[in-house]
Amino acid sequence: NALEADALIPPIPPPLPPPICPTIPVKKKLYQALAEGRTAVAGDYEEACSLFKSREHSFRKDLEWLLFNKYVPSLIQDGPQCGLVALWMAGHRLNPEGSVTLETIVHTAVKRGYTAQGEMFSASNMALLAEELYHCQAHLMSWGAEKEISEKIVHHLVAGLPVLIPYDEDFNHEPCQRNGHRAHWAAASGHLVEGLFYLPKGIPGPNWPPMEAVQEVYLLAKQGKSLKYQLWELGALRDSNQQLKQLDPKRSQDGQPYVLPEGGVQAGLCGQVLLLRQPMTTTKQ
Repeated sequence: NALEADALIPPIPPPLPPPICPTIPVKKKLYQALAEGRTAVAGDYEEACSLFKSREHSFRKDLEWLLFNKYVPSLIQDGPQCGLVALWMAGHRLNPEGSVTLETIVHTAVKRGYTAQGEMFSASNMALLAEELYHCQAHLMSWGAEKEISEKIVHHLVAGLPVLIPYDEDFNHEPCQRNGHRAHWAAASGHLVEGLFYLPKGIPGPNWPPMEAVQEVYLLAKQGKSLKYQLWELGALRDSNQQLKQLDPKRSQDGQPYVLPEGGVQAGLCGQVLLLRQPMTTTKQ
């Protein structure tokens, strides 16, 4: 009968599981692979002194050298985050507790419309972001007279405060001149100055060293593609900073979204330097 016939029909087998696709590992950038499993050298002078000694042969022997640095931590960027990573580094000089995470910085920058993927092509927006997240004073300078700007940067660093500088990055992270096609950000936390001066007795004042006695200035800086400090001649960094004019044509054609200010890279980055300091405190009378 019909019931017996139905009993002879085998049940419908369950559907086959979806095919297992092999996981394709995301290819890491060379700088990410080099930094993997390594840690940065901590301390104000440990790595800075080693860096100076490795290049000692290139410095003049007839002049005095003054090395000053305040340590900032290292962080390797993931994608075009160099500006936000540099701000995170500099932020540790303003907030040593490190309570502002990179995720918070990225989220806030995207929310404010400063960036799409982490890129920062506007120094003005970087200043606004720094002030919002770190409650600091962000002083945006246009690179004018070389001596005046050099003096402000040197004295700012002596005060233990960070400087954010956009520049064109060469393959060895050194400043280069590519018309802005390799625009990058660095956080400076120290300097090496060469000149004819002597250490004063006691604690140096805010205008020390006297710039009229300084002949060469090098900056100690970090950026998001290396765990190590870099030592750059200030003049080379200035020249790189002053020629940031165009977005890399490869980026303009890669189909990815980027946030550019009115006037493009030249208006947003060229000749711009950002000095960060703690907010002014007022005392009650």
